[in-house]
Amino acid sequence: MHENLVLIGAGSAMFTRGLVADILRQKWEGEVRLVDTDPVALATAEKLTAKMLAATGAPLKLRAATDRRALLPGATAVICTIGVGGRRGWEQDVFIPRQFGIYQPVGDSVMPGGTSRAMRMIPAMVDIARDVLELAPDALFFNYGNPMAPVCRAVRKATGAEMIGLCHGVFHVGHHLARLLETPAAELRYTALGMNHLTWFTEVRTRGTDAIPRLQAMARAKIGGLERRDLGRSFAENGSADRSAPFGCGDDPFTWELVDMFGAFPAVMDRHVTEFFPHLFAAKGSYYGSTLGVDAFSFEGTIAWGDKIFSEMRALADAPGALPADYFTKIGGEHEQVTEIIESIRGDQGRVFSANVPNRGQVPNLPTDAVIECPAVADAGGLRAIQQKALPAGIAGTLATRFQWVETVVEAALESSRRKFIQALLLDGAVTSVTQAAHLADALLAAHQPHLPHVR
Repeated sequence: MHENLVLIGAGSAMFTRGLVADILRQKWEGEVRLVDTDPVALATAEKLTAKMLAATGAPLKLRAATDRRALLPGATAVICTIGVGGRRGWEQDVFIPRQFGIYQPVGDSVMPGGTSRAMRMIPAMVDIARDVLELAPDALFFNYGNPMAPVCRAVRKATGAEMIGLCHGVFHVGHHLARLLETPAAELRYTALGMNHLTWFTEVRTRGTDAIPRLQAMARAKIGGLERRDLGRSFAENGSADRSAPFGCGDDPFTWELVDMFGAFPAVMDRHVTEFFPHLFAAKGSYYGSTLGVDAFSFEGTIAWGDKIFSEMRALADAPGALPADYFTKIGGEHEQVTEIIESIRGDQGRVFSANVPNRGQVPNLPTDAVIECPAVADAGGLRAIQQKALPAGIAGTLATRFQWVETVVEAALESSRRKFIQALLLDGAVTSVTQAAHLADALLAAHQPHLPHVR
């Protein structure tokens, strides 16, 4: 298969490494084109990718540039992984709200961190989308950047570009549920619907049998008779915040409380899901005896891990000679399934994936045009959502205000509006007053002023 892939945000070296590894395993031909506005990060990605291609003798050409317009013509697929402001900007999205008593374990999807990040991401992504429409109008167009729903909604609203949002959350939680239910992942059948990072597994089946009652029984066994402080002690003893466990797939007490209450399993576990319910954890991030983002899902640990990985990538890229002989056995792919999606489309295979696309009636009781995470079939017609039943009222209710938050923050970013930024912070629910929301908005805008010079 011949593809010319443009990766915008290639300085995210770990993602680039995984994507290239997937392409090499599938023996594609064509070009890999790397784009990043940071010359140092781009050089690291380019050197590492060149070593990977050389190690396998792959029939792929490699090009790199800081100007995406130089590499977009002739692209067959464009994959965006940008993070405006990088990890240093991400730190401010979390550390500044802490000064206001607001604690976030992630801070890239919702809550003040996600709202702030959206303000930076949306203008940049809209500009990229306009270039794609002009220079590569027939290319498949994918986004991995957070916050997923606001970014994809803003791009479609402002440009009409058919951007598809992808995330590994549903895929990984599906495998986690297979382990819990002691069934091969290939035999698990499920339906997962919602907003990225709060996507509900409303149907789970093993060998034709409804597995939701089993999951609810597990939930009752995990939480039954325990006070919150006891769950907090269990959390600490079992080390759910360890990054070696994807998304904290340990006790995840809040996830299991929701399973018991709603009869559906929320992805992607407590690290993300707690951020959609900030009113329940408002007392300085209090979380079952721990503090969100501090000793539960340490944010500093996440940042340090990212810095460490990039340093390792840079050292390997700059080292003389070829890659270590065991390099490809020690790394995985990028796990987002984008190469499988492209192959399914090109080959008209009709495989089903979880994707973030506009709601065009596939979930009847969610807002029209809202970007939702849902099953979609990948065939020669592209990636198309599959019709679903309406969500139960309670589950739809957990998402209702969130979709209006998306619309508000999209308007704030597209209009460079401080007032609508404050409105979005109020809708998010982490702040305690209009005054606090205004002060927090101003602090975040000041910290990110180089990226938001026109917000008034």
